[in-house]
Amino acid sequence: MNLLAELRRRFHQALDGLCDDPSEYTSMVRPAQDDRFGDFQANCAMPLGKVTGKNPREVAGELVERLDVSELCDPPEIAGPGFINLRIRDDWLVAETSRMLSDPRLGHHAVETPRHVVIDYSSPNVAKPMHVGHLRSTVIGDALARVFRFQGHRVTADNHVGDWGTQFGMIIQGYRNFLDPEAYAAEPVAELSRLYRLVNRVAGYHDKRAGLPANRDRLEERRQALAELEEVIAEGDKSKKGDAKKLRAEVAALAETVSSDEAEVAAVEADAELATVAAGHPDIAEASRAETARLHAGDAENRALWEEFLPPCLEVMESVYRRLGISFDLTLGESHYQPMLAGVVESLQQQGLASDSEGAVCVFIEGNDAPFIVRKTDGAFTYATTDLATIRYRVEELDADEMLYVVDARQGEHFRLLFETARQWGYSDVEFAHVSFGTVLGDDRRPFKTRSGDTVGLESLLDEAVTRARGIVDENDDQKPDGPELDESTRAAVAETVGLGGIKYADLHHNRESDYQFSWDKMLATNGDSATYMQYACARILGIFRRGEISRESLRDEAPAIVLEDDAERALAMALNRFADAVDITVVERRPNVLTGYLFETANTFSTFYNTCSVLKEEDPARRLSRLALCDLAARVFETGLELLGIASCDQM
Repeated sequence: MNLLAELRRRFHQALDGLCDDPSEYTSMVRPAQDDRFGDFQANCAMPLGKVTGKNPREVAGELVERLDVSELCDPPEIAGPGFINLRIRDDWLVAETSRMLSDPRLGHHAVETPRHVVIDYSSPNVAKPMHVGHLRSTVIGDALARVFRFQGHRVTADNHVGDWGTQFGMIIQGYRNFLDPEAYAAEPVAELSRLYRLVNRVAGYHDKRAGLPANRDRLEERRQALAELEEVIAEGDKSKKGDAKKLRAEVAALAETVSSDEAEVAAVEADAELATVAAGHPDIAEASRAETARLHAGDAENRALWEEFLPPCLEVMESVYRRLGISFDLTLGESHYQPMLAGVVESLQQQGLASDSEGAVCVFIEGNDAPFIVRKTDGAFTYATTDLATIRYRVEELDADEMLYVVDARQGEHFRLLFETARQWGYSDVEFAHVSFGTVLGDDRRPFKTRSGDTVGLESLLDEAVTRARGIVDENDDQKPDGPELDESTRAAVAETVGLGGIKYADLHHNRESDYQFSWDKMLATNGDSATYMQYACARILGIFRRGEISRESLRDEAPAIVLEDDAERALAMALNRFADAVDITVVERRPNVLTGYLFETANTFSTFYNTCSVLKEEDPARRLSRLALCDLAARVFETGLELLGIASCDQM
């Protein structure tokens, strides 16, 4: 049973008539943070008391009288100023835990009305290798796709890859001017990536070099303005403190930009090869854009090059996904939607949503100063146009009810305008959501980079994780009291599972909207909030069954009676019965960290049970079988929970 949801439903019934909107208060029914106060708590009486003008304890008393939970809970208790404490009945907990033993869904009820949910995630630029910047979108999106499917929804996982943009114009420009034929023949993707980086960096050099004088002047002007403002404040005008704070932030940002641009210009000029390329190709950015335009216009030569470049780039991308255990239902690039873009703009114009503005075609959203550009002054289409074409395709061809975009938080304004435009365009019945996330940071609290300042490649990150995990696996196995248990192939397989699981979990267990600091030590810790800790808990349970030579399947067939006489037994059973709620809340909030938090708490609860309650050595046959059943159920919860996160469990560690 989805226990928390059921309790909230019953509170909703009890609140009906006591307030205008019961749903405003039902979210205040939550698991208790301290088991001294029961299993669940409700603090809705306090805010309801303020609304009604009644004493909160009086409100709580009236609410308890109306609350029908007798078959689920012991009589509710009112504590303090009006907290309602709920303790689940032991007989109910025993019965429900017993039902879970034979339930492949572990007590979770699938939704009655499934929706078709399209989840857009990962979306790399295929012209270059994937890097750490793609990690969060990929693993968060995959986890949400798995959890939504488990809940019973029809899910289309869509990898909307960048295969048609200016990056290919840069590659074509590089191919024509700087190709190393031998390198290309040996490793085409590596050479194409080099060409892209070369052209992009030289283009960036010219852009930064051209912009530096104006930025320096602007910085000096803003510094002078700040100095004058601080003088005014020093003379006693404290009203200007807010303005000074804003100006200080502006100066700091400008200084950072100037410093960064100066460093990049100096680095290029100090590199003989880059300096030569930059001197010989002052218009490399414009030339790359021209190559892109020819590709989009159907130029036969550029089209042939694009068709040559694309397959090996896609294969390298797919190899990373295969290693991560991630698959998609659709992988449609920007090129798929290119033929649809003119029709999108025409439709928007016909409906009066888009109009000409200084040569561009724009959608103007009421209350928003900036236009949503769907065709630029040079006739080129934009990301906005492609995203609108994607929405039309997903609704009209895929029959989508809901679309989730797992994309960097910095794109929030784009998606706000996109969704509003789509609603006005005729897709108001579709639910849209930007599932935003923060940045992976290094030790310096800046975006995670290599020591040389390059973005960390995703493949190299995975390799490093597996290498570090192998060291942990070797050390743990070598230190076992009865000697090592794992052969070479098993150690390698466990290291791969632990390393990749650690990478994924490190991302998933943080609040997705927050930046997080990358830490190898925390990622692979065996005694903290990590995948390794959960994998170890699972392996430890399976070790019990190996040592006892007991079949988990036979145990389930036997359906032993559940005995919850010890506090640790009851606590574990209670934790296991919260699995269904963790799944549902993860979907509602679209936050995988809800599920990771649940698994971590349950692993801690199991650890207490393991250290407190003998299993194989328990002399009472009924309690022994009951504890074995609890162990099996815990393993299934860990296995299923990790699988929903896209993380494999381990039989041995």
